[in-house]
Amino acid sequence: MRRGAVVTVLVGTLIATAALAGTWGGQRGQAVAQGLPFDGSEWKTNFKKSSVPLNEIRSGGPPKDGIPAIDRPKFETVADAAKWLKPAEPVVIFERGSDARAYPLQILIWHEIVNDTVGGVPGTVTFCPLCNTSITFDRRLEGQVYDFGTTGKLYKSALVMYDRQTESWWWQVSGEGIVGDLTGKRLTVLPSQIISWEIFRRARPSGKVLSRDTGHSRPYGRNPYVGYDDINSSPFLYTGGRDPRLRPMERVVTVSIGGQDVAYPFSALEKVGVVHDTVGGVPIVVFFQKGTASALDAGDIASGRDVGATGVFLPVVDGRRLSFAVRGVQFGDEQTKSTWNILGHAAAGPLAGKRLEPIVHGNHFWFSWSSYRPQTRVWQP
Repeated sequence: MRRGAVVTVLVGTLIATAALAGTWGGQRGQAVAQGLPFDGSEWKTNFKKSSVPLNEIRSGGPPKDGIPAIDRPKFETVADAAKWLKPAEPVVIFERGSDARAYPLQILIWHEIVNDTVGGVPGTVTFCPLCNTSITFDRRLEGQVYDFGTTGKLYKSALVMYDRQTESWWWQVSGEGIVGDLTGKRLTVLPSQIISWEIFRRARPSGKVLSRDTGHSRPYGRNPYVGYDDINSSPFLYTGGRDPRLRPMERVVTVSIGGQDVAYPFSALEKVGVVHDTVGGVPIVVFFQKGTASALDAGDIASGRDVGATGVFLPVVDGRRLSFAVRGVQFGDEQTKSTWNILGHAAAGPLAGKRLEPIVHGNHFWFSWSSYRPQTRVWQP
């Protein structure tokens, strides 16, 4: 699909969503009356407090909660979910202890936020289709547990969430409050990954899978952003700067440690499979594996092109530093010849049953990450 057609379909989808919610009309006049660059009549937010210019926050189309978050998620067994999930479909895996859960992007693409509690930890699993960013946050902040919804607004083409307790607005890319009483506060990011359903199914046969019984009627499995991640396209409603080191829609996995930021392009990772690096004085290993479909390519998500999946870990087990290389479709350490999967779990060999400590990382489009952390080092082989 050509770029112009992609934008037309995308804008049409967003406007149709807003129209269904019944709040599209009259917003411009209300905004002018309130002295805001957008309609603030439905908000209890303290707009006198913000860390970003309010006129840089754009309407994405839908109104407040026009893209409904999932607040009471239901889950299915792996066996039941296998009836409607295809092997290469992308899912977010979030696990705490023995509680492992998969959140299919075919659902998240329509809801963007799931408020959940996993292994006793209140978490919010988020996905921003426009910046291809899935981030899981700890919902606890200074003794309070927060619930999040969608504002319908974008900052630098990325999801702006709000908490229902204070109605402060949060930028998903940074996890930081940008408007309202909690401006300047930052949520803790929890480790999670985007992997294929097949990887989750095999690695976590007793895991839980987010059900399509969400209480909302949506064409789950369909992609409303057909062709959006074309490497030659441009981001939607983005007016920020452009970093020419990579193309705006290049997929990158990002790591931030000790004040240092590094981006690893998927295109480079695909060539090598494994990268050893040091970020902020901490050794890390990045795994890349083919077999995970893009959620933003084809009309049918399961038919999206193969973009692969990544995992980032501390390459240390029992105090011993390991070095890794690709071994078939998995990975092997040179010290013990054990076999590891992309989740950082040793499946065979002397270290079978051991797990690498996950490093918090993000999957982004380059434009989104570079607008947030412009001093990022770009890794190349």
